[in-house]
Amino acid sequence: MASLDTHAEDTTAHRPGLLPLSLAAIGVVYGDIGTSPLYAFREAMLAAGARHGQVLREDVLGVLSLIVWALILIVTVKYVLILLRADNEGEGGTLSLLALAQRAMGRPNRAILILGMVGAALFYGDAAITPAISVLSAVEGLKLVTPEVEPFIEPIAIAIIVVLFLVQNRGTEAVARFFGPITLVWFLVMAAAGTHWMMQDPEVLSAINPVHALRFVLENGKLGLIVLGAVFLAVTGAEALYADMGHFGKRPIQLAWLFVAFPALLLTYFGQGALVLSRPEAIENPFFLLFPAWALLPVVVLATLATIIASQAVITGAFSLTQQAVQLHMLPRMKIRHTSDQHQGQIYLPGVNQWLMFAVLALVVGFGSSSSLASAYGISVTGTMVITATLAMIVARKHWKLPLWLSVGMMLPFLALDLTFLGANLIKVAEGGFVPLGIAGIMLIVMASWIRGSAIIARKDREAELPLDTLLGQIEKSASIGTVPGTAVFLTSNPDLTPAAMLHSLKHFKALHEQNVILTIQTAEVPRVPIRDRVRIEDINDRFRRVTLLYGYAEDPDVPQALLQCRKQGWKFDIMATSFILSRRRIRISTRSRVPGWQGKLFIALARNAAGASDYFRIPAGRVVEIGTQMNI
Repeated sequence: MASLDTHAEDTTAHRPGLLPLSLAAIGVVYGDIGTSPLYAFREAMLAAGARHGQVLREDVLGVLSLIVWALILIVTVKYVLILLRADNEGEGGTLSLLALAQRAMGRPNRAILILGMVGAALFYGDAAITPAISVLSAVEGLKLVTPEVEPFIEPIAIAIIVVLFLVQNRGTEAVARFFGPITLVWFLVMAAAGTHWMMQDPEVLSAINPVHALRFVLENGKLGLIVLGAVFLAVTGAEALYADMGHFGKRPIQLAWLFVAFPALLLTYFGQGALVLSRPEAIENPFFLLFPAWALLPVVVLATLATIIASQAVITGAFSLTQQAVQLHMLPRMKIRHTSDQHQGQIYLPGVNQWLMFAVLALVVGFGSSSSLASAYGISVTGTMVITATLAMIVARKHWKLPLWLSVGMMLPFLALDLTFLGANLIKVAEGGFVPLGIAGIMLIVMASWIRGSAIIARKDREAELPLDTLLGQIEKSASIGTVPGTAVFLTSNPDLTPAAMLHSLKHFKALHEQNVILTIQTAEVPRVPIRDRVRIEDINDRFRRVTLLYGYAEDPDVPQALLQCRKQGWKFDIMATSFILSRRRIRISTRSRVPGWQGKLFIALARNAAGASDYFRIPAGRVVEIGTQMNI
C-alpha cells in the first residue's frame, strides 16, 4: 500500500498548508458528526430509561461505553486509519469506491454496480434528514431560554432551512471561509462544558472500559439493540470523512479528527453522562443543560450556526454525488452551475436543490421535533457503511493485491459491526425509519430505470446505425452528395458507428460539410483526467476525423474548451465556422416492449427533462443544429 501513500502525497502537493486545510476540514468534514451531541446521548438514554423510568449509573456507563467504542472502531479505525487509504486518484466516497472497484475488476461488474447504486441512493435519504434533525435540535434549545418560544420552534427551523437552500445558488466559497473557525469554536465550547461536568464525577471515565458496553447489550436483549440504534446517532457523518477526501487530502482530515473533533466529542459525551448522574431531570436536554443559564442563548446561536454548517456540507455532498452519478451514466444529464472560478468542485444543481429542500421541509413539518426524527435517522447511514465495507474488501483484494484472507479479515469485523448497527436501526422502521428507506427506494428506481432505458437506446442505436467505414466507402463512390463549406461536428457514443444525426442529414439534405468530425465524449473511472490526456485525434481521410474527449467522473465536460486543444495536435479548430449537429430523440413505448409500462414512462419523463446536450456540454446555442428522430422502446 505504499503506492497509495505516495499518491496521497501527490494529490496534496499543490494545496495550502497542512494546518489551514485541517482547519477547513474541521468545518466541512466534521460539521455533521460535530452536531450529534445535540441529540445522540439524549435519545440513547431515553431508550435505555424505558426499562426503569429513571437514570441508573450502569445504564449511563453502558451508553457512554457504546458511544466511545463506536467512535473508536467505526470512525477512528475503519475510516481514519483504513478507508482513507482507499482513494481513487485522491477522491473518496461511495461512487469513487465503486469506480475504483470496477477498474480493479478490469471489466464492468453488475453486482458492484448495484452496490454502488444502493449506496448512492441511501445517501440521498441521509441528505434529506440531516438538515431537518440538525436545525430542529439546535433551535429547540430556545425552549430552555424562554418556554414561550416553543410554538415558534418549527416555524423558525423552517425559515432557517428555506434561507439555507435559497442561498445555494450564490455558492459556498465565501461562507466556507468561516466554516472551520466557527466549528472549531463549537468543538472547544463543547469540550469546555463537558470537562466541567466530567470533573464533578470522574467515574464516568470508566466507560472507556468496553466491558460496560458489552454487559449493557448482552443483559438487555432487544432493549440493548434499540439503544444501539440510538447510539449510532453519535457516528452519523462519519461517511463525510471518506467522501470529502478529495477536497482536503488524507492527512488534514486525520489531524482534524485525532486532535480536535475526537477529543472534543469524548469530553462532551462524558460531561453529559456526569450531568444526568447528578441531575437526572437533565435527561430532557442534557446537551444544553451542560451550560449555565447566562450562556444558553449564545450557545443556541452557536449551535444553530454549527447545524447550518453541517447541513451545508451534506447539501454540497448531494450536489457532488449527483454530478458523479450523471458522469457515470446512472442519472440523466442535469443543469450544473459552477459557483467559483477558482474551485472546480463548487457546483450548484438547481433541480437537486429544489427537491432536497421540499424533502427537508416535509420532514420538519411531518415529524415536528428532533426526537421524532431521531427514529428515522441512522438507517441510510448504516446501509451506506455496510456497502462501503463490502466494496473496500473488493478493492483490498483486487486493487491493493492483498491476500484473500487479509482482505476479508481486515474489513469483516467492521462489516459485522455495521450489520449489527443496521439491524438495530431496522427496528425503528415503523417509527420513521421508512422515510430514508423510501427516499432511497425512489432514487434506486430512478437510477435503475435510467440505466435500463439507456441500455435499450444504446442497443437500438447499434442495431440501426451503419459502421462508419461502410458509409465512408459509399460516400466515395457516390457523386450525388454535395459539399457545404465549414466544419460539422457529430456527437456519438460509439465512434465506430455512423451517428444518427449524420445519417438523417444525408437523407434529408444530400450533402456533407467540407470537414466532418465524429466526436465521442468518454468518462474515465478516475475523478479527473490530466489536460494532456483530454483530447485524442484520429484522421480517417482528408474530410473525416475522429475526436475523443476524455473526462473524469468528477469533471464537467466543456466541448469548446477541449477542442481548442486540438490546435496543438494540428487541427485548426474555429468554433465560428463549425456546426454541432445533434440528434434529438422522441421516445415512445412500443406495444411489444419488454419494459414495464410504468418504468418506460418514468424513463421517458427523465429523458424529456434531462439537460440538453448543448447545455450540458457547454456548446454555444447559436452553433447547434438538432435533427429530430423517433425511437420505440
